[in-house]
Amino acid sequence: MRSPLFVPAFFLSASVAFASEWEPAPERKAELFNLVIQDCGSCHGLTMKGGLGSPLLPQNLEGKDTDVLTAIVLDGLPGTPMPPWRSQFQDGEARWIIEQLKKGLEQ
Repeated sequence: MRSPLFVPAFFLSASVAFASEWEPAPERKAELFNLVIQDCGSCHGLTMKGGLGSPLLPQNLEGKDTDVLTAIVLDGLPGTPMPPWRSQFQDGEARWIIEQLKKGLEQ
């Protein structure tokens, strides 16, 4: 007999795989790119080399878990200047931003 958790676990793993393949529409990509440069750049530096916030360059993000970084973007870091951004974009958009930062920002 299978555990009742078997089915939800399957759907959870499927949704995580789907989320990493999700991509915003071209217009939304431009909006998100602008948000990263303007809003994230105000603390992390306009070139993402760091400032008040840590650097967000590919070499600084290498090996860091995308899910953890996505949660930080969405929920912020209590006790630090990093605010939550959940009200500004959806989970898939936050994940997409992290994936772009890991590759190096290009519009």
